[in-house]
Amino acid sequence: MTDPIADYLTRLRNAIKASHRIVEIPASNIKKEITKVLHDKGYIQNYKFEDNGPQGTIKIALKFNPTTKQNAIVNLTRVSTPGLRKYAKHDSLPRVINGLGIAIISTSKGVMTDKEARVEGVGGEVLCYVY
Repeated sequence: MTDPIADYLTRLRNAIKASHRIVEIPASNIKKEITKVLHDKGYIQNYKFEDNGPQGTIKIALKFNPTTKQNAIVNLTRVSTPGLRKYAKHDSLPRVINGLGIAIISTSKGVMTDKEARVEGVGGEVLCYVY
């Protein structure tokens, strides 16, 4: 697999389209950090890290609206790929849907949203957009 983050986002996208409640994803440190950001911002209901086998897995409980059955995540878009990395300075970080969505940024201070990176004054690699 050449792009594990794209695989992570695709598994989430597929589970949302198929209306699954729980999705299992092979774990890595960057995927764990992205999962924590998604949970903190309210895009997923819950998550659990399991250390079975050499790699471990992440179990993610997706968040659905009980009346409309619509997921909290409308769109997941990968921005920076292994073939074409996208970096942004702290003063030119992207705004997703004029601030309604989030951009997940990998910075020297860890994985955070675009708003947190602006406050910290750090730039970094733009991993994905979520709204």
